[in-house]
Amino acid sequence: MSADNGPTVTYREVDGERLLTFSSDGREATVAQNIEGYAMLKVRDDAGDERERYYGFDMALDHAAELLGVSAHDLPVPEEADDMGM
Repeated sequence: MSADNGPTVTYREVDGERLLTFSSDGREATVAQNIEGYAMLKVRDDAGDERERYYGFDMALDHAAELLGVSAHDLPVPEEADDMGM
């Protein structure tokens, strides 16, 4: 999924986690949450290293956008990920 040549996004559920991965200009940032949806959100960089944890989805998106060098408003969020965060 892409927003007019802006960042692209993939959503998947793997190994007990919900993963929302954004890509832009060769960089990636992933927002991860456990499959049950009640744990803190983890923001990971393109190497998969955890950078920070957040309770709020908006804060996690802000950090992901910062890692990509884009505005959080430019990050496309698929419907199945709308309920991430506490």
